[in-house]
Amino acid sequence: MSTNYLVQGFTLRGTKLVADVVRPCKTEALAISTAERLGPIRAGVVAFSQEVDVETDAYDTPVVLLELGRLPPGLFD
Repeated sequence: MSTNYLVQGFTLRGTKLVADVVRPCKTEALAISTAERLGPIRAGVVAFSQEVDVETDAYDTPVVLLELGRLPPGLFD
């Protein structure tokens, strides 16, 4: 198993939140700092980690590290 650290930003277009390209990060601290940097210039941003079993291509439930601003309802449901 390996851990992926990711940051997902969202831009507001009219009344819709549009997802940016997911940004991979090497560490939890880098994911959080990247989200904090994007926070003021995005409608919303979330940093999260996710365990991945590369051999079976199985993904565990994401763990939210930081949420800022508006996010789509049910983002990780």
